[in-house]
Amino acid sequence: MGGTMTVQGGCPLYGTAEVPAAKNSVLPLLAASVLCSGPVRLEQVPRLSDVEDCLSILRAVGCAAAWEGEDLAVSGPPSCCRMPLAETARMRASVLFAAPLLARLGRVETALPGGCRIGARPVDWHLMALEQMGAQVAQAGERLVLTAPAGLHGTEFCLPGPSVGATETVMLAGCAARGKTLLHGAAREPEIFDLAQFLNRCGGRVQGAGTDEITIEGPCTLRGISYRPMPDRICASTLACAVAAARGWVTIAGCSPVLYAPVLDILERAGCTVVRGQDSARVGRMGTLRGAGYLVTGGYPDLATDAAPLVAAALLSAEGSTLIEDRVFEARFGCAEGFAAMGAAVKASGRKLRVEGGGPLRGAAVTARDLRGGAALVVAALGAQGKTRIAGCEYIARGYAGLGEMLGGLGARIE
Repeated sequence: MGGTMTVQGGCPLYGTAEVPAAKNSVLPLLAASVLCSGPVRLEQVPRLSDVEDCLSILRAVGCAAAWEGEDLAVSGPPSCCRMPLAETARMRASVLFAAPLLARLGRVETALPGGCRIGARPVDWHLMALEQMGAQVAQAGERLVLTAPAGLHGTEFCLPGPSVGATETVMLAGCAARGKTLLHGAAREPEIFDLAQFLNRCGGRVQGAGTDEITIEGPCTLRGISYRPMPDRICASTLACAVAAARGWVTIAGCSPVLYAPVLDILERAGCTVVRGQDSARVGRMGTLRGAGYLVTGGYPDLATDAAPLVAAALLSAEGSTLIEDRVFEARFGCAEGFAAMGAAVKASGRKLRVEGGGPLRGAAVTARDLRGGAALVVAALGAQGKTRIAGCEYIARGYAGLGEMLGGLGARIE
């Protein structure tokens, strides 16, 4: 999905949608595959532009990485320490390849990672942890050069905040380091647990994932395995919010409701009907929605920052106000401009977005500025009157494989 998308609003959604594997799990698993001595197969992976960029990074450093149907096959070992600048600078997750390549080759040359413009996302904590484990960090022009001539060693490290990416970097480095690594202040997201489960099935010794203290016993000899990544809880949240905006009844299959419970709870309080199963949720909306009051994002199990624009989009026409504060990123609500163009009464100020609600939305020409904000514009367009033309859909393609086709299968009219 690139370029533009046209959404005809006013079409209720009905049917069943299967949730794909989580982008935020697949990317760190691809980085972890660099540490494995045998081939790795990741099953049922969506074809996302971020995944394609990861494959380009793997090939550039000498690994074999290819699609085999809907699976990804990766094998090594890596032979080149220079990560490609274009792909590295395009996405935030490229920083996850630094620790595995450093561990395998003793040196890695990378660039400051990029990604969506939703606020500052420094790599300082990743580098601080690696330096404490024996790495030396220098900057050479637009490249970062990390060396560890004596290898990595275990350490006790306390994260200044619950960073998902920095937690994953320490886990990956700890598996290759000599001795025990003890991480305090770890992020607790389900994707952290999924990475730990993958590493342990490969032969790693990671304990405590899902809590704020993780222990890694290294060094580990990791073998290759076949593994199916966890389902995408943000995609499931997108589908739930789409139903809330467009009306209808949809079964969201293949993802435990526990993984995105805050979104379902908010929609239920706003007037949707939610029937929870073990690995599915049935979401319905027939009548008028109510504003949700004051909402705050945070680390798991709180409302995910990625879900904040989606929830806002679902409640743009609700009766009553909603105020969402994102405590993770300071520029999360770039989508507010698009909401306003569609007639929504919204005001973005710093980390907060206020939605007054109550009025009907109308189709308009809008532009996606980032991944989740772009998906939120699609959600809003489903509940608008007339056609909405969304430009910048290359951002949406970073995290959704065929979002238009998925929604179209439920009755949406999307070109």
